[in-house]
Amino acid sequence: MDYKNAGVDIEAGYKSVELMKEHIKKTMRPEVLTNIGGFSGAFSMEAFKNMEKPTLVSGTDGVGTKLKLAFIMDKHDTVGIDCVAMCVNDIACAGGEPLFFLDYIACGKNYPEKIAEIVKGVATGCEMSNAALIGGETAEMPGFYPEDEYDLAGFAVGIVDEKDLITGKELKAGDVLVGMASSGVHSNGFSLVRKVFEMTKESLDTYYEELGKTLGEALIAPTKIYVKALRSVKEAGVRVKACSHITGGGFYENVPRMLKDGVCAVIEKDSYPIPPIFTLMAKTGNIDEKMMYNTYNMGIGMIMAVDAADVEKTMEAVKAAGETPYIIGRIEDGEKGVKLV
Repeated sequence: MDYKNAGVDIEAGYKSVELMKEHIKKTMRPEVLTNIGGFSGAFSMEAFKNMEKPTLVSGTDGVGTKLKLAFIMDKHDTVGIDCVAMCVNDIACAGGEPLFFLDYIACGKNYPEKIAEIVKGVATGCEMSNAALIGGETAEMPGFYPEDEYDLAGFAVGIVDEKDLITGKELKAGDVLVGMASSGVHSNGFSLVRKVFEMTKESLDTYYEELGKTLGEALIAPTKIYVKALRSVKEAGVRVKACSHITGGGFYENVPRMLKDGVCAVIEKDSYPIPPIFTLMAKTGNIDEKMMYNTYNMGIGMIMAVDAADVEKTMEAVKAAGETPYIIGRIEDGEKGVKLV
């Protein structure tokens, strides 16, 4: 008896690392001090010593049951983008600049080519957010996961000068809410998605006229990464007063998280186009409107609150970064919470 007969192929692990390296090296930043394959990743903070009060911000998350679609579609090169996005968007919400990322893949059987495809997506997400992929772990766990399944999670660290932290403390009535378009469902609510639609290859390969693509293509579209857009807004000289990443819990859970006591966010539902995947889902699953807004991003992946005088500059900066902005509401005095009108 040996480890391979027990279900863990060490040689496959070595091959996975070799296949990953070509993708990982594209994410390197000058601050990275270690090579892939070591026991840890080292990142120099020398470049940030001129900040008044350098402050680390961090985020961790996974892809969730969206991975079930990747298994059925046998498409593994985009879920890594989702994993990175869920972490770095949270960092950007605080005003932080992502520095580095680590991933964790647990699988029933290590298929090196598949693992490399997953990491390729992670590396793409890191490139999009200018984060270095400085380490990770691939755990082969026979008997714990089915052979053709895996889980994917990640962890990111960023930096911000304390004075530039986005806290919501400066919010006031009259501030304007600017939302950035999502790419679709992103990486939340897939347990409900999988109840609404039949999760078979035939179902996911079905073309829908209203979607302009197959159901699978619409659902697996990777989560938008808003790091560059938020950086562009900052570089335009705009002070973002509050920011909310619309993830699990939709508008009703996430928008209040960016508010201080005594102010309310008012969002106009008809201020932007709702992507057809949400309309199709609500109709097919007979899901009421409030539940949709309480579960999904409904087409807005990130919301910023800015001074009314800065709206035009904000819109232009977001467009310059390649994202689509909408003026979706305002801040009013009142009980802390969100109103959809």
